Amino acid sequence: MGQGQKGSSDKKEGKKKRDDSPAPEDGHKCRVCRFPLLVALLQLLLGVAVTAVAFLMLATSPSLSARETPHWAGIILCLVSIVGFILYCVTYLPDERTSPQFIVKLIYFILCMIGLVVSVLATAFAGHHYSQASSFSCERTGGDCVCTLEPEDPIARTFSYEGVGDCEAVTGTLTLYFLLQIVLNLVQALVCAVGAFIMWKHRYQVFFAGLQIGSLSTQKWQKV
Repeated sequence: MGQGQKGSSDKKEGKKKRDDSPAPEDGHKCRVCRFPLLVALLQLLLGVAVTAVAFLMLATSPSLSARETPHWAGIILCLVSIVGFILYCVTYLPDERTSPQFIVKLIYFILCMIGLVVSVLATAFAGHHYSQASSFSCERTGGDCVCTLEPEDPIARTFSYEGVGDCEAVTGTLTLYFLLQIVLNLVQALVCAVGAFIMWKHRYQVFFAGLQIGSLSTQKWQKV
């Protein structure tokens, strides 16, 4: 009788501990608040914005080079955001129990790092061209706008912008576009850095504490 009462008491105590333990997290609760969705949305919006501004710059002067119109940075961010949306759809299985989930996470991490580098590169290019355009002295020559940094220097380097109706578009509108590219690409770099950091932290900084909940026969471990 004593052993039966003791076993019954242990079962009740174990049940009480299980009832007092934290409720398992609902994997489908607040799906909009999950990690990849917000970052992917920001990447998509920023990628579209950078690409749109780049094509507006090309509309100002078709002779602008690829370094001056970083549409490539925006397109890359759009691709990264698509992988983020795919990752959002496959993250409901815990602890990376499927190989597609691990592969998508790895691809998203690598693409975020690539997006970070590309955005920093585009920011550097835009900053360089912004500093130049801010100091330009331009004049109309035929159907083009020819600009120099030092008008009094006869051998100074000249910059020719074709298809520009007014040189004010170079010293004013184009300079504003360069400034927008600096801001947008800088924000892009920050968002990609945040996405890569969260992915890395989720993958390598999740530890298990030796906290046992329940009876000896049923072991449950809680992540902290």
